[in-house]
Amino acid sequence: MRRMGHVIGIKPAEIAEYRRLHADVWPEVLARLAASNITNYSIFLRQPENLMFSYWEYVGTDFAADNAAIAADPVTRRWWTICGPMQAPLESRAEGEWWAQMEEVFHMP
Repeated sequence: MRRMGHVIGIKPAEIAEYRRLHADVWPEVLARLAASNITNYSIFLRQPENLMFSYWEYVGTDFAADNAAIAADPVTRRWWTICGPMQAPLESRAEGEWWAQMEEVFHMP
């Protein structure tokens, strides 16, 4: 199992709608994540900085392939077209990243 954390900004005017959408995530999006070995997925919001932190656990053996399957899923892509414009990616993110990946520096088992 691999723990993964990511961070992104959110536009202040979009917070209420983002919360509403995530209170009822489309079942197909959740099913695709589960099929791609993503479990224990959470998103946290920090205000007033308007930063979101996501955490999930990857239980598969080929993250690149599972991540590609998520990105290729038409329902997930449609979800992203709705949620993506609400987000404010960090300028410091790596090339090709939307949510900036974070390094785990501590874990208490």
